[in-house]
Amino acid sequence: MTSDLPKEFLIIGKITAPHGIKGELKVLSYSDFPTRFTQRGDRYVLTNESAPPQQVQLIRGYALRPNLFVVQLAEIGDRQQAEQLRNHLLAVSKTDMPPLAVDEFHVSDLIGCRVIYQPDQQQIGLVSAVLPAGNDLLEITSLDGKQSALVPFVKAIVPVVDIQQKRIEILPPAGLVEHLLCPQPKELEP
Repeated sequence: MTSDLPKEFLIIGKITAPHGIKGELKVLSYSDFPTRFTQRGDRYVLTNESAPPQQVQLIRGYALRPNLFVVQLAEIGDRQQAEQLRNHLLAVSKTDMPPLAVDEFHVSDLIGCRVIYQPDQQQIGLVSAVLPAGNDLLEITSLDGKQSALVPFVKAIVPVVDIQQKRIEILPPAGLVEHLLCPQPKELEP
């Protein structure tokens, strides 16, 4: 998911539907932190990624399935109000984000990082999205924006992530990103 959201906010999920008649909402989680949907506190609702966030209060929440939660917001009291939030995004302030362990990264910090092909130190593109899968996948878009590749976000393939420098080095298996590489000049034979 790409993000035009201001740097101080992070999208954590999408409101998919009302749940029941008392204003509860089903939220599809984009987060690895379930407590963002179960602990009371400030959240923000947006109509889309570039819309201004509107502050709301999460009263309670619980998991229906691993990535689907039911939440109650103080401002929403009935199904009709809940219906108006269908397909809206739910966000948190970056100041409320839990601390990360070593080798954990926020998706918003990865988007836009330069991707370097480690064998020849060639920049092959930028991270345009991070897709959840068994292992997350980095979507790398070529510098001209015409091609892309999906690269498993695992230490063996992505050994260097430097968020401060917005730089990621990859060492992918053969065939994964060759279409993003610029041809290297061949040496002339004597």
